[in-house]
Amino acid sequence: MIGWGFVAVGGFFGAISRFWIGNVVKRLKLTKLPLATLIVNLIGSFFLGYLFAGVSEHIYSLFGVGFLGAFTTFSTMNVEAIQLLNGKHIFTGVFYLGITYLIGVLLAFYGYFLAINLEGVFQTPS
Repeated sequence: MIGWGFVAVGGFFGAISRFWIGNVVKRLKLTKLPLATLIVNLIGSFFLGYLFAGVSEHIYSLFGVGFLGAFTTFSTMNVEAIQLLNGKHIFTGVFYLGITYLIGVLLAFYGYFLAINLEGVFQTPS
C-alpha cells in the first residue's frame, strides 16, 4: 500500500511541474516547436535513465513511476507532431519527433551511465 502513496505523491508533483513548465514556455513564444513537451520529455528521459541504474523500490515508485510518469508525456508529443504535420509544418514535425527520440534515448543512456559511475549514490545497502 505504501507504494501507491509514493506514486501518488510523485505524480502530483510531476503534474504540477509539467503544468508550470508548460505555462512558462508558452509565454516565451519562441518557435512553432512544442518546446514545453520537448523539454519535459528530455528531462524525463535523462532522469529515468539515471533511476534505472538502480534505486530502491520506494525511490523508483516516487520518482520514476510517480513524478516522471506525470511529468513526461508520450501522447501529447504525438498529438503535437500530428498538428504540426497537418498544419503543413512538415519539417518542424519531423524534426520534433526526430530530436525527441534521438536526444531522448541519448539522454537516457547518459543518465544511466552517469548513475552507474557515481559509485554508491542512490544504491540500496546490501
